[in-house]
Amino acid sequence: MAKVAPAYISARQRISRNIRALCSERGLSQEQLAELADFHRTYVSQLERCVTNISIDGLERLAAALRVDVVDLLIVEGR
Repeated sequence: MAKVAPAYISARQRISRNIRALCSERGLSQEQLAELADFHRTYVSQLERCVTNISIDGLERLAAALRVDVVDLLIVEGR
């Protein structure tokens, strides 16, 4: 299996952490987020566990569901 470049792993981790933090702030479960973004719950779980990639369109849907800008899903907290 091909190795994933560290920069891509880092982006996945940022997205994962930001999804978790935003859901926690809003009191949303994976299932509720999935419904709002029109994703399957297992897909949200995979995103949180850094198992899969998300498309730009998917990021837009996720951001809309969380009522944030796409950039907010990619930022590193504390910077």
